[in-house]
Amino acid sequence: MAFLSAEKLAIIFGLLGNIISFLVFLAPLPTFYRICRKKSSEGFQSIPYSISFFSASLLLYYAYLKTNAYMIVSINGIGCVIEALYIFLYILYAPNKIKIFTMRWILLFNGGGLGVIMLVSLLAVNGSKRVALVGWVCAIINIAVFAAPLSVMRQVIRTRSVEFMPFALSFFLSLCAASWFCHGFFIRDYYIALPNILGLLLGVTQMILYFIYKDKKKLVQTNFELKESVSNSGKDIEMNMNFVGNEKIGVDTNCDLEVVTKNIPTTNGK
Repeated sequence: MAFLSAEKLAIIFGLLGNIISFLVFLAPLPTFYRICRKKSSEGFQSIPYSISFFSASLLLYYAYLKTNAYMIVSINGIGCVIEALYIFLYILYAPNKIKIFTMRWILLFNGGGLGVIMLVSLLAVNGSKRVALVGWVCAIINIAVFAAPLSVMRQVIRTRSVEFMPFALSFFLSLCAASWFCHGFFIRDYYIALPNILGLLLGVTQMILYFIYKDKKKLVQTNFELKESVSNSGKDIEMNMNFVGNEKIGVDTNCDLEVVTKNIPTTNGK
């Protein structure tokens, strides 16, 4: 590595970032295979794909202003095509109400958000200030995207389960953030480098949480209530059986049986 120049290192990390980002863009393929097979969008949300399309479009515009940012142009151009295809398939199989909702989001982000950013940058500033303005907007958007997994991390800590935080995705997102940080660092593009520091830190944190909780057994708490009403005898018998399984290697089960008897006045139909 000592014999490689900063320019060559930037190319290496840029290519690595392109490859990993491409794989991340392909991650929703199983979801859309299911949507196409069932011809229904089911309960899946379109907002993540709308945001990804907006983010890729904005970075593509930034790369156009910056010039010679071929690594950013290539992956975000591919990303725009893939996300547009995802959104098309989603709208194709979504109910009419969801179709309208999705198109509104696209108009909001790409028609409104991106349109306003482009107009302001083209009319209000010029030269290096234009690149800086769009660069800061890209950085803020990327930070917001990277902060999204915080809710998943909170859920992992609360439930002590990594069911909704697969290790492979956290690993590849961390590797992707590291690659783009290094690429931004070596070309001295801090609008690309800085947000990926946060992405790398959050990715590493997710992997640490995964190793902490992957072998934890979830606290099993099964409540079984059996209620039997005997009206002709004038008594209600209520049985509550609580089985609590503790997080131990052996079997440690507490069983509580509670019988509650209540007297109910009998009626003679008068």
